[in-house]
Amino acid sequence: MLRIVFTSEARQRLGTIRIVKPDLAESIENQIIQLAASGRLRKQVSDEELKQLLSTYQKPKREFKINWK
Repeated sequence: MLRIVFTSEARQRLGTIRIVKPDLAESIENQIIQLAASGRLRKQVSDEELKQLLSTYQKPKREFKINWK
């Protein structure tokens, strides 16, 4: 099903993500499959759309400030 839903570039990116963060890749796959199964996904997910989806999953980075006296 993933071959139908994702473009080849998006599948490659998702494969790379799976190597580093398998839990993130699985949650994205599940979300996209649910959208496709419910009929809310009308076209293939491109690499750019996958990048946008990934940015929503990323946690904001903490900013540290060190005061030196």
